[in-house]
Amino acid sequence: MTTMTTDSASAQPAERFEVRRQIAAPPAVIFALLCDPQGHVAIDSSGMLQSADGAPVRRVGDTFVVHMDREALNDYPMGKYDVTVIITKFEPDTGIEWTISGTIQPPLRHLYGYRLEPSDIGTLVTSYYDWSQIDQAYRGAGIFPVIPEAALRATLGILARTVERTAERTTEPGAIN
Repeated sequence: MTTMTTDSASAQPAERFEVRRQIAAPPAVIFALLCDPQGHVAIDSSGMLQSADGAPVRRVGDTFVVHMDREALNDYPMGKYDVTVIITKFEPDTGIEWTISGTIQPPLRHLYGYRLEPSDIGTLVTSYYDWSQIDQAYRGAGIFPVIPEAALRATLGILARTVERTAERTTEPGAIN
């Protein structure tokens, strides 16, 4: 299921993508991966996230560094650069959201996040990308959305593959939980 919200007053597309997917893993397993900087690199479908430094996040305001390579998208000649991920929402096993700061100033102020809802088969995961709060300096520049909606969907596929394997290993007979 894909949602691109619209502003009904102006009939203009809202500046947000949402995609959803059922994943056969408990919310706690998914949330743990999303708190881990290496987890972000592992599930990235864009190819831009190369590696990360930092400890797993535990609260709003926590940060970690991601080493990026914009050449993976082949859209802007930014090459390799670093961004700091800044956690803006943190609700254990329910949701996490972040923005980034990096070499581009003022900061872009776009948001990425996940909402997790327990379901009969595991978790209904909603991934979103929201660029409605971007700095005025970037409006009209034609650079948003930075990633296409299809990248969110592909990342959910990689997330499912990653955490479903973890969930299977911990529920196998004889596995240590």
